[in-house]
Amino acid sequence: MDFGVVLQTNPPAARTVQLSQLAEAHGFSHVWTFDSHLLWEEPYVVHSAILAATRRVTVGPFVTNPATRDWTVTASTFATLNEMYGNRTICGIGRGDSAVRVTNGRPTTLKALRESIHVIRELGNSRAVEYNGATLQFPWSRGSKLDVWVAAYGPLALKLTGEVGDGFILQLADLDIAEWMIKTVRQAAENVGRDPDEIAFCVAAPMYIGEDTPESRAHMREQCRWFGGMVGNHVADIVAKYGVGSDVPAALTDYIAGRTGYDYNSHGKSDNDHVDFVPDEIVERFCLLGTAEEHVAKLEKLRALGVTQFAGYLQHDNKEETMRVYGETVIPALSEHVTAKQ
Repeated sequence: MDFGVVLQTNPPAARTVQLSQLAEAHGFSHVWTFDSHLLWEEPYVVHSAILAATRRVTVGPFVTNPATRDWTVTASTFATLNEMYGNRTICGIGRGDSAVRVTNGRPTTLKALRESIHVIRELGNSRAVEYNGATLQFPWSRGSKLDVWVAAYGPLALKLTGEVGDGFILQLADLDIAEWMIKTVRQAAENVGRDPDEIAFCVAAPMYIGEDTPESRAHMREQCRWFGGMVGNHVADIVAKYGVGSDVPAALTDYIAGRTGYDYNSHGKSDNDHVDFVPDEIVERFCLLGTAEEHVAKLEKLRALGVTQFAGYLQHDNKEETMRVYGETVIPALSEHVTAKQ
């Protein structure tokens, strides 16, 4: 299992770069950042600084979308970074959430998402592609390599992911929901003749290392409750489209009954003041909280479901310590367990 961190590009950018260097030093293989150009600093500019300051980590958006940038511009950015720093970029993409909603826009259609994945991937891999009636190729790009991982929740988006995604991004760590979604993506891949074992499966959720005391537990939950609110935005779209009682697990849809709205100015922030509808149980199910041993135990279960990467959100007050414990205890424990089984 690989491990990544998910950062926000808050100013100063030097702080994001510093956290990325720490992540690399502690054995994380990926550094991901949010991509909402109005809420935070432009990610791709910061990505260039991260790549320049590190030597090994793969860097990408978590996640971008087809709406806020021309697809060829997005592909050109990745191909340029690959030329500058070696093939160390990756593209996480979805229909669009905060980046489009803050401008009163809407997530793109699945058709647009599918087409954008093809265009970005072909150009990002130095290949020619048909786009708007023209055959396009970067004449300056040679040997660029780019995988495109798709973030999805709903049945049709999961189907698309299995059909065309190099990887699947699931932004929650609930075991029951993960099992259903991973099976859905794998089945969709098989249905179109793809080998599902060639798809990367990334589960992403807040990771917070803390003590096994009631006080510490309560603090960790409060620091990570924002995540249930963020996921709730996508769940609300699913309920609006499919209704309650669809194939989507009730564990994912039931908790948003008390949701009344969402302020994107508090998006992804631990002090988000309008996520009281998210119960403690959901925070525990969706996130990784507690001692190193608790993290290892849940990660073992996720790996058994087919998860190949865990990406931990660090939007809380214990970033450095959580990365340190992962580097010294959690990541080695998962590596040792793999060695023991071989």
